[in-house]
Amino acid sequence: MLNYYFALRTTVILFTLSAFIVLSGLASPNSEGEPQEADTESFTKNKFIPGEMREVIVAALACYPDLAETKIHFVYKEDIRKSVMQAQPKVGSIFRGKKNRAYVVKISRYLELTHENLDISALPFEVLVGWIAHELGHIMDYKDRSGLSMIGFGAKYWLSKSYLKKAERRADMYALEHGLGDKVIKTKNYVLNHDEIPVWYKRRIKKLYMSPKEFSELLSETAE
Repeated sequence: MLNYYFALRTTVILFTLSAFIVLSGLASPNSEGEPQEADTESFTKNKFIPGEMREVIVAALACYPDLAETKIHFVYKEDIRKSVMQAQPKVGSIFRGKKNRAYVVKISRYLELTHENLDISALPFEVLVGWIAHELGHIMDYKDRSGLSMIGFGAKYWLSKSYLKKAERRADMYALEHGLGDKVIKTKNYVLNHDEIPVWYKRRIKKLYMSPKEFSELLSETAE
């Protein structure tokens, strides 16, 4: 009888340990390194994210730990002047202090093509991550500026093409420094090589942004 209880007790212990190991495995990141749910919550704190863009935005935010506490609203807009996405401080929060400032990332609901409009969420995953990564780079550029500095930045951004080019370069560099350079290159190549993207937009990208070649060279230098 004693042997029976000992065997039963041993079986229960082994079953419990096996269940614990299995459940621990389920709670761990998968082989592709996707964030656990608890980690995802830390990335999305103080963030407003459209449901269909959540996976893309979380993938980009995960590489920007400095923005974990930053208030950011990702919102769809029907028409963004000459842009597909645009990151700006919320006007009412500019003088609240750096820690209390809020930002908005405007996302065009549709990508304008020559013969049709394509739902932005239908773009390739890595292309969208690269696009969001660039916009988060702008927020990194904004977040340590004073209110007066932000006003000056906005004025020079709209009035000076040379300043605009420098600002876009800085945003790209922030994305590169945060490990998203390969995604940004895919975004650039997608825009410049897509047959249906309007010529005027491609010209704007070529004029104001680093080329895929230049950016690839910087990425290679960073990897060395």
